[in-house]
Amino acid sequence: MARLQRRLAQFAAARDWGQYHTPKNLAAALSVEAGELVEIFQWLTPEESGRVMARPESAHRVEDEVADVLAYLLQFCEALGIDALGALASKIERNEKRFPAAENGHSME
Repeated sequence: MARLQRRLAQFAAARDWGQYHTPKNLAAALSVEAGELVEIFQWLTPEESGRVMARPESAHRVEDEVADVLAYLLQFCEALGIDALGALASKIERNEKRFPAAENGHSME
């Protein structure tokens, strides 16, 4: 993950894009890219959405948008000094405490 973040930072620096990569702009770009991912699924039925990766054209679009979302998220984290994997691990731990499996009658096992 850190290697990809460095690569993205180098890519942006080589093009003098750092001036535009403020937390506000990166958050907005992340939202736009997430919207483009949603757009692919907008009018699909649940069944169709489950098969989206079976069609090469739609699979390619989904993968591209996932890459865009992840790229902007990593750049956002870089700009604010956030350890994305550490933040995710902490959030999972908090959610495990907030929503214990025994309370809802479902088990992940």
